[in-house]
Amino acid sequence: MAQIRARLLVGILKLVVKRQMMGTPDVRRIRKAFDVALFGAPHGISVTPALVGGVRGEWLQGRTPGPVTLLYVHGGAFVACSPRTHRAATGGLAKRGFRVFAVDYRLAPEHRFPAGLDDVAAAYRGLIETGVSPGQLVLAGESAGGNLVLSLLHRLREAGLPLPAAVAAWSPVTDLTGQSRSFETNAEKDAMLDGRRIGHVSDLYLPSGTDVRTPQISPVFGDYAGMPPILVHVGADEVLRDDGIRVAEKARQDGAETVLKVWPVVPHAWQLFPILPEAGRSIDETASFLLRHAAGG
Repeated sequence: MAQIRARLLVGILKLVVKRQMMGTPDVRRIRKAFDVALFGAPHGISVTPALVGGVRGEWLQGRTPGPVTLLYVHGGAFVACSPRTHRAATGGLAKRGFRVFAVDYRLAPEHRFPAGLDDVAAAYRGLIETGVSPGQLVLAGESAGGNLVLSLLHRLREAGLPLPAAVAAWSPVTDLTGQSRSFETNAEKDAMLDGRRIGHVSDLYLPSGTDVRTPQISPVFGDYAGMPPILVHVGADEVLRDDGIRVAEKARQDGAETVLKVWPVVPHAWQLFPILPEAGRSIDETASFLLRHAAGG
């Protein structure tokens, strides 16, 4: 049966992860649910701790990496996870020829916005300062990490800094005002998240009185004219489905080259589960997109 593994995984995640998230989310509960490294990097991928731009992280690469550097930003509701928990995805990208730097940005609520985005921006600048050409530098991230890579585009343009060659956002959080309809319509379908509680996560991430509609917090409200090509992959049953669709449509309307793909059945952040064929296909398509544009289109 098609997608049988995805259907089985969705059922397991609902029992194991979503059950832990019932009630009002708090940091302890989110970290207990998400701070688990179920899968490591693929065989043949080296993992080396490093400091780039004064920010901790780790390099992942194969024996003969290509010329393109990928800055990866992990998800985890802005409050959980680390490069260690995401090695299945970052290692999968490294296996496809990238030199991957996975940034270990500061987490809320101990370090609220803009601390995490500051760290991602510092790592980006650090890569350029070490000699990485912006034309050979790409970004990727999932969930909250997808938010941060899209937010970074607006931070870079505001600062007059060079933009990357291309960006990939998997199931990105793009609207912290909670206006996407799928927060409600997919609340029961989603294997991990309940969109009706998205406001509680915002409370953990943002200082009180913050303008939530700023593009560096909710990038769906940004201007994408002149931005690099953007790929968005999102699951049809996710609460974040419409966040991904809306930001892709906004970028396309503003003139940015945009690829949007909505995947059936798969759970949130399915790229972290190499047991799913859809994970490998998503990473393959992402790698092809990023490499094509880093090579000049």
